Amino acid sequence: MTPRSTAILVWAVGVLAYVIAVFHRQSLGVAGIEAAARLDVGATGLSVLAMCQLLVYAGMQVPVGMLVDRLGSKRMLVLGAVVMACGELVFALAEGLLPGVAGRTLIGCGDAMTFISVIRLVGLSFPARRNPLMVQLTGLIGQLGAIASAVPLIHSLHTYGWTPTFMGAAVLGVVSALLLVTVVSDARPERAGEPPGLKAAWAEPGTRLGMWTHAATQCSAAAFLTLWGYPFLVQGQGLSPSTAGVLLSTLTLCGMVCGPLLGYLAGRFPFHRSRMVLVVIGTTAGAWTAVLLWPGRAPLWLLVALVVVLAANGPGSMIGFDYARTFNPATRIGVATGIVNGGGFVASVSVIVLIGVTLDLVGGSGPEAFRWAFATQYPIWALGAVQVIRYRGKARRLLSAAQASA
Repeated sequence: MTPRSTAILVWAVGVLAYVIAVFHRQSLGVAGIEAAARLDVGATGLSVLAMCQLLVYAGMQVPVGMLVDRLGSKRMLVLGAVVMACGELVFALAEGLLPGVAGRTLIGCGDAMTFISVIRLVGLSFPARRNPLMVQLTGLIGQLGAIASAVPLIHSLHTYGWTPTFMGAAVLGVVSALLLVTVVSDARPERAGEPPGLKAAWAEPGTRLGMWTHAATQCSAAAFLTLWGYPFLVQGQGLSPSTAGVLLSTLTLCGMVCGPLLGYLAGRFPFHRSRMVLVVIGTTAGAWTAVLLWPGRAPLWLLVALVVVLAANGPGSMIGFDYARTFNPATRIGVATGIVNGGGFVASVSVIVLIGVTLDLVGGSGPEAFRWAFATQYPIWALGAVQVIRYRGKARRLLSAAQASA
């Protein structure tokens, strides 16, 4: 095989591992109602399941970034696939909250090792000029995992039941690990013994601009896909499970279309990236406002409009990684990427928990209860937008000063 063919093959297997990781991450989203019955928990208990998974994911981003720089992508990808498979096995056999939490925590742990490792493979396998495109394609193709976790997983749960469905998910993790061991090879970084530059990455305003970009744009769609979208559509809006699954798949498919467009615009107009971010935040808040203020249950066309708008959240959050790459040298890209990714998932966890706690406080699962629950997103959006504007100014001033002194 030519070097180019080898690079594409290695990247393809890495992306497949990421697709499976996204499937594991999103698998709770359409199983929320069944999980509540099997594990005997309420809305807050469901929030705890998702919270533990995403908190572990977010908390491990920086340590994983350091380990990837020291150990290489292959080791971390294989370890992540095995840990996620173990998590799905525990979740398949769980019959109470604590085993359920243990399973989702393992899934979050393994998931945390995947994306950063694949991004490093891109950096090692392709020329620098192609890196932005390959990163966008990685995120784009990874969303196939979210599609697989919607309608197919709903069908499997209803046809085969809880344990066979999640045991099947565990088998996917084993297959992923075997492919990674067989196909992927990469070298350890040449300067693995050097300090990872965590303080320098955090001190860089562009890193925090990326972090707040990721946080403000990702959180709503992440909460919707990870846990609360399916119960909201079925219990709150009265849709059938199949229709809800189609809407969740529509969100993901539209995101796959939106990703290349936003990626092109961000590359073509780099000084307008923050405006794109603010537009994503504003349209998301506007769509939710229309749905939440609609008397009673919202019509189907408005729910379709909501998921189409939410589809821009994931691609919009990818701009945060572009900021990390732009404002940091290559020696600390891994750590900067971990900071950006971790911040986004902390925001997502916050939204998930706020929705669950509010549902339990308000009581019920009708339109009114979900109206109050999803209204808790507004402070997150407001804080994120303010911080994006704040750190945009700081990053621009620092860049101008550096150019003036050059």
